[in-house]
Amino acid sequence: MVLEQESVRQSRAIYYASGIVSICGIIFEVLFGALGSYILGDGVKQYTLTISLFLTGMGIGAYISEKMTRHLIASFIWIEYSIGIIGGFSAMLLFGVTAYLPPGTGSLFLYSVILIVGSLTGVELPILIRKANEIGVSLQKSAAKVLFSDYAGGLVGGLLFLFLLRPYFGLVKTSFLVALINVAVALWIVFRFKHELKRFKLHAAFGVFFLAILIVGALFGEQAAFHFEQQLYKDPVIFSEQTAYQKIILTKQQGDTRLYLDGQLQFSSLDEHRYHEILVHPPMAAAARHDRVLVLGGGDGLAVRELLKYDDLGQVDLIDLDPKMTELAKTNHLLTELNGGSLSNPKVNVVNEDAFRFLETADGFYDAIIIDLPDPNNESLNKLYTTEFYSLARNHLHPGGAMMVQATSPVFAPQVYWTIDKTIQSTGLQTENLHADIPSFGGWGYVLASRSEVQAEGLRIIDDTEYLTTDLLPALAAFGKDEDAVIEDGNGKIIALEPNSLIRPNLIGIYEKSWTNY
Repeated sequence: MVLEQESVRQSRAIYYASGIVSICGIIFEVLFGALGSYILGDGVKQYTLTISLFLTGMGIGAYISEKMTRHLIASFIWIEYSIGIIGGFSAMLLFGVTAYLPPGTGSLFLYSVILIVGSLTGVELPILIRKANEIGVSLQKSAAKVLFSDYAGGLVGGLLFLFLLRPYFGLVKTSFLVALINVAVALWIVFRFKHELKRFKLHAAFGVFFLAILIVGALFGEQAAFHFEQQLYKDPVIFSEQTAYQKIILTKQQGDTRLYLDGQLQFSSLDEHRYHEILVHPPMAAAARHDRVLVLGGGDGLAVRELLKYDDLGQVDLIDLDPKMTELAKTNHLLTELNGGSLSNPKVNVVNEDAFRFLETADGFYDAIIIDLPDPNNESLNKLYTTEFYSLARNHLHPGGAMMVQATSPVFAPQVYWTIDKTIQSTGLQTENLHADIPSFGGWGYVLASRSEVQAEGLRIIDDTEYLTTDLLPALAAFGKDEDAVIEDGNGKIIALEPNSLIRPNLIGIYEKSWTNY
């Protein structure tokens, strides 16, 4: 009777352990995908590779587990220790590898970690099933219960990462916290099955040691990663926050304040006036009136600063997904000095919502629409550069209004720029193409659009600018031979450009290929 009760307790311990380590496994999997997306770019590509490599690793681990028939508990313990140490330090070390080693090393490091942790994870469940069967539980029953714990744990892990760990603890601390759970489970199994372990004290001692170094990592790992991250940016990082949507970085050096979102430069205070004056003043000059203006993106408040120079400006609706970004633009002294406190102006209505969803549900027309969104380097951003998105924007554009879209660089990525232009034209809008030299970016492009023909020569720019003038504007509409709409491939054949859409999202691949050498 006593032996039977002990077997029940041991089998329960195995089921609990399988559920907990499954939670940890799925968290590590999505964590690796998030790390790849942030540091290496192209979220769809990184998550696809992460899932593929992790599952491949699990298959390898399951195959290896077939050879493991003895010392099952000790094997499980050391598998968890290994997952804890490798997974725990993975995020912090990835920042270091990316910062100090040659390009490409970071991706090799990350993919190797994914494969190793996936393989170790693949060994876990077969060992636990075999151990439950060894205790006396039928193979059918033990497999069913362990797999149920695994699948249910996967759901819990995904939800925990999405709604708790990533937004509140960030990527580095999350890796250490999850690793601590892996090691803690292993230690619990050490004590639960101590009579089966020949070297119980050694197993326990290593477990305590690993817990200690992971606790140190959880306390100080972010500082080390922050130091590594400093090396990824030209200037000292003075603000860093991982929000629910993106990584926000502010740097400052000798009067130059720079904003980065997910590693991509958004502006430099030395020349942002050039970028934002071209973004705002041509469509405002083309619009028949300024009663109602829409800004999509632009959470830094700099485009709104330019809008507030118009005395006849009515209401401005600024739509930015990330409340942390707009709050920072309202409260950080470096940003408020640049934007003039624009987001706190009573004329400005800040809405933290997805731009696509906002256009789907918004009412009425806007006299000017400013689209100041990050480049289309992932699926989430790609949808904001599609025929469907620009059609929604067109539907909210007043018949006498104008729209301006930041459209990346016609110098570095001409095929991207002219694809965006063609996509806007596919909605029935007529376009005028502009570009200028922004020293921190290089040559940068914009697409001015309206329901009727609009030309730079006929627009008058207000006097309250630092760079843009009425006389200069027509010159911005002239493009060189190596940046015009005729794009040739390596064999001199003209590339036929197609609009970007939700059904055929061709812009992501073009964007990635165009920026490979920059």
